[in-house]
Amino acid sequence: MRTAITKHISKPIEFKSQLLHWTNQFREVVFLDSNEYQQAYSSYDCIVAVDAFTSITTDYQNAFEDLYQYQSHTKDWLFGYLSYDLKNDTEDLQSHNFDGLDFPDLFFFQPKKIFFLKGNELSIHYLNLCDDEVEEDFETISTSNILASLSNAVKPIIQQRVSKESYLQKIQKMLDYIHLGSIYEANFCMEFYAEKAPIDPIIVYEKLNAISEPPFATFFKNKDQYLLSASPERYLKKVGEKVISQPIKGTARRSFDVEQDAFLKKELMNSEKERSENIMIVDLVRNDLSHTATKGSVVVEELCKVYTFKQVHQMISTIISKVEHSVSPVEIIKTTFPMGSMTGAPKISAMKIIEELEVTKRGLYSGAVGYFTPTGDFDFNVVIRSILYDAKKQYLSFSVGSAITAQSIPENEYEECLLKAKAMFEVLQSN
Repeated sequence: MRTAITKHISKPIEFKSQLLHWTNQFREVVFLDSNEYQQAYSSYDCIVAVDAFTSITTDYQNAFEDLYQYQSHTKDWLFGYLSYDLKNDTEDLQSHNFDGLDFPDLFFFQPKKIFFLKGNELSIHYLNLCDDEVEEDFETISTSNILASLSNAVKPIIQQRVSKESYLQKIQKMLDYIHLGSIYEANFCMEFYAEKAPIDPIIVYEKLNAISEPPFATFFKNKDQYLLSASPERYLKKVGEKVISQPIKGTARRSFDVEQDAFLKKELMNSEKERSENIMIVDLVRNDLSHTATKGSVVVEELCKVYTFKQVHQMISTIISKVEHSVSPVEIIKTTFPMGSMTGAPKISAMKIIEELEVTKRGLYSGAVGYFTPTGDFDFNVVIRSILYDAKKQYLSFSVGSAITAQSIPENEYEECLLKAKAMFEVLQSN
């Protein structure tokens, strides 16, 4: 039984930081921050869930069926993630590449404590609510004094799993597949990593978030496993009978010069290559959504619109559909996962070629983090622009990728990957 207590927050941005640091005492944490980014379909400015009452952890085998059973029986708020390798549950696919992280393929938990922040209003939902405990926690959070980190931690030595020469060869191989007609487009990713990297996950997350201020930022913790994400992309959201997908395809750098920045944005808007990439994925998403949509309800609401973020300009499309109330929320996810923006077209062929040419198991990277509501609505991001970390092994990993089409120039794709990796490098190399 959950009941809510509402509090007025005079300094919401400061409170979010206090709340984040307070969560560090718990084994399970999901911290979702929109960074006040103005976007359609936003529900909250920040959601925080901690301390599992129940949870589910599994590998890919029968993962969606297990999640369906957990979600349909719990009928409560659930927070967690879906890893990319759940593709092996829905299709006859495999993942045999190197994995330095070993995160479970799926993890969700039913939190004892949830905080919803919208503007200056904080709604606190505790399981089996105890007024005294809520008041004590709120007092602890709101009076905590967060000091700036003066950490002298050694900067991690970041290595590149695939050399530039090897990367260019692999892109050429992918282009060969495209010219043969095996695929039209595929997202190729490469890993950067560091071993013996003792970092403070919360401090690194705060730095990464400050650099990017994206609408789908996430701090996730499950014991020793962390996700520090500055994701700008929504995977899938359900509100009532409406389902929303917002794939990103198309990236351009920012410039400090206002005129040059405007030029770069306009250049992206008018790029035939970037538009073709985006439209291919829009078609894929339309097909994915049609599996659960009511007849004729799949609509492209916004096509190839360019949005501006602190680090980059991005081309985003919005596709919506309607579903019957009888359709399971897990079924909607299962029939669209993994997301089109991180796979390619045709989807299954692209995933097979990705597995052949990439050298690292993606795991949580290019998966999704989010939540289910008690009524079966949900909202999930795409795990990109993210650092994954195992505190026990002190292994740190981040991956970047780009969409390869017939128009791709390998050198340019390599530069796009480095652009996407820029924020992670800055954060990890700073004091």
